[in-house]
Amino acid sequence: MQVTVQDINPVKKLLCVELPADVVNVEFDNAYKKIKKTAKVKGFRPGKIPQTVLESMFKKNVCDDVKSKLVQDTLFEAVTKADLAVIGEPIINPPELDERGPFKYEVLFEVKPKISDLDFKGLTIQKSIYTPTPEEADEQIKKHQRDLTTHEPITEERPVKEGDIVAIDYEVFKDGKPFEDVPKAEDTKIKIGEGQISPEIDSQLVEANPGDYKEIKVNFPEDHLNPSIAGSEIDFHITIKNILKEILPPIDDEFAKKVGKVDTLDELKLKIFSNLQEGYRKRTEHEVNEQIFEALLSQVEFQTPDVMVDYEIEAMLAEAGMAFSQSGLPEDQLQKIKETFADRFRETAVKQVERHLILDKIINQEKVTLSDEELEDGFKQISESNLMSIEDIKKFYDENKDKLELYKHTLLEQRAIKLILDQSTIEEIPGKKTDQPEEETNM
Repeated sequence: MQVTVQDINPVKKLLCVELPADVVNVEFDNAYKKIKKTAKVKGFRPGKIPQTVLESMFKKNVCDDVKSKLVQDTLFEAVTKADLAVIGEPIINPPELDERGPFKYEVLFEVKPKISDLDFKGLTIQKSIYTPTPEEADEQIKKHQRDLTTHEPITEERPVKEGDIVAIDYEVFKDGKPFEDVPKAEDTKIKIGEGQISPEIDSQLVEANPGDYKEIKVNFPEDHLNPSIAGSEIDFHITIKNILKEILPPIDDEFAKKVGKVDTLDELKLKIFSNLQEGYRKRTEHEVNEQIFEALLSQVEFQTPDVMVDYEIEAMLAEAGMAFSQSGLPEDQLQKIKETFADRFRETAVKQVERHLILDKIINQEKVTLSDEELEDGFKQISESNLMSIEDIKKFYDENKDKLELYKHTLLEQRAIKLILDQSTIEEIPGKKTDQPEEETNM
């Protein structure tokens, strides 16, 4: 067997495998022997059918089977011989095999890039320190209060004003025909001025009255989230049903029970304050990691394998999948939206892959390992975060070995970052709050 490797680019390779005639002929002989034992041909006894007759009747099937077996039996050996660590599924496109003799096939696959040793010792990292304030906690409480808002029709007779909540029914048309990609909606609530559907709709509903009917044309931009209406002129036929007023729930112990599953408002405030602290801790961790990756990526240049980027995009889409599945849109429309999201996620996915590869390099360069105790500590953290028993977590990973390996690698990456930080100079500075962190809570 002869094996050669052609570089398509630094991470994409074309493996060329050539098998000698004697290897191919043996497989042909074995295939025909197997058929000869069971084949039934009129005029011949079982096992006594001439080779020429078998070839005339079964040649195509035999050629396909031999081709498949030759590739299956030799691919792993060829990859091993080429000393290449394949990632993802290789693309195999062997030519037709229709006669005895030498057989060649090619395999396209990707490998991880080669990264030179990284100098991670002595980095200077600025660590921003954030402290939540009572005012921030109060704002979070008000946010939860808004989330529990109910609506009632106003009693006075007046037209719609900026800032009103309006209940509307609408149907969508494109090119004069009902547009099936955007379903008819009833009793949809929009706040005038926020452009929930379109700013043009908001502006034309101002001064309208309950019961009014409006036909409003909207020109959607080319980069709109929904690709079926991006760059299109869409007609909205709208009936205004009611102008609504917001009913905010009182902020008291009952409110605390609904929001935070605690008994008192004081307990809710403490819980929210703690959640804000956790949110700021994660922000600090993110900012520190950004500095680490920026410093290390500046030392090297490498290409990211497409298969790793695609995997990251799939993971991002999976996280957004619940929102997609509950949208009520047709399957073909969902697919278009997913493709749009995939394009938007690509740049972020490339950055994420770069960081995984950098950490992989540190792990291998410094021979970072994971002890049984560290894995056990990891299980304990999952247990505390998800309110699951350690036994259930271990059972899950026992039944999902691929996910266990992925989790182990995540812990190794965390160890690699800690190793870098232990060798760095950390300068603590006051954090600049441009906005509040996401509240870390399951409320």
